Amino acid sequence: MRRATGFLIIAALTLFIASMLTGALWLSPAQFWAALWHTGDPVHSMIIWHIRLPRTLLAFFIGAGLGASGAALQGYLRNPLADPGIVGISASASLGAVAALYFGLAAHYFWALPLAAMGGAGLAALVLIRLARDDTPVTHVILGGVALSSLAVSLTALLMNLSPNPWALSEIAYWLMGSVADRGFSDLGFAVPLILVGITLLWRSGPALDALGLGEDTARTLGVSPGKAGRLVVLGTLCCVGAGVAVSGAIGFVGLAAPHLVRPFFGAMPGRLILPSALAGGCLLLLADIVVRLLSGPGTMLYLGVVTALLGAPFFLYLIWTQRRVWV
Repeated sequence: MRRATGFLIIAALTLFIASMLTGALWLSPAQFWAALWHTGDPVHSMIIWHIRLPRTLLAFFIGAGLGASGAALQGYLRNPLADPGIVGISASASLGAVAALYFGLAAHYFWALPLAAMGGAGLAALVLIRLARDDTPVTHVILGGVALSSLAVSLTALLMNLSPNPWALSEIAYWLMGSVADRGFSDLGFAVPLILVGITLLWRSGPALDALGLGEDTARTLGVSPGKAGRLVVLGTLCCVGAGVAVSGAIGFVGLAAPHLVRPFFGAMPGRLILPSALAGGCLLLLADIVVRLLSGPGTMLYLGVVTALLGAPFFLYLIWTQRRVWV
């Protein structure tokens, strides 16, 4: 377990440095070090401090929030295919942001888009918290999340359909594809504290999730309240996913893949998987963002959500294929 943790930390640091060096202007390690301490080319320092550093940190923390949320949801719902998108928080956050774009609020107020996204995620979380009572089966929470997700996706499509002009529609469409490009320290200052709070809440739910893995009745005999555990998971997912979607747009499949990548090394107990999944999620999104920069060129902008979907969809099919015998 210690070796696996050390490997994740080394992988995160390696990808962090690779992300800082990669882009339209490639930097050598010596140039990066000089730019970091403002002892080299001023242009390199500007690129490092104002473009690549906030982008890299944002990609890591958003991925970490998605990974931790995925591990907690898979433990709470006792479903290895659970993903932050399944409970409707991601789609509701996207709906809030699209509404801010549709009504023109995002063009006049910088904080309108992230606050609208968090508001949409918060409304979904309130519904799920209401559902996650002590006497509510987990399957009902899943069905409620699926219904919320479907409703939010439908309303988002309606707003796109009613867009007053092609430019507004293209702005919404590009935002929904997800990206951490052109993000600054203001976005970082908004998202990272909320993501850290969310990961802390999810980590605190770990012992309860371990008990719930034995069954709800057994968990109650151990003094664990399934409803309280569900509320912690929903609130943690709200902070992690809502804050991430608010500044980057919709990014999928990271929360699904990260727990599966670390499960062979840390075991199946959800409480042990939350922090390793956060590290793995951060590494995955950093890697995806590096791929975006490598494949993008003049006039050809590739979006982060597209890359994660292209990589995540085959992984999702693979999981379904390997789990089919368990379900039969």
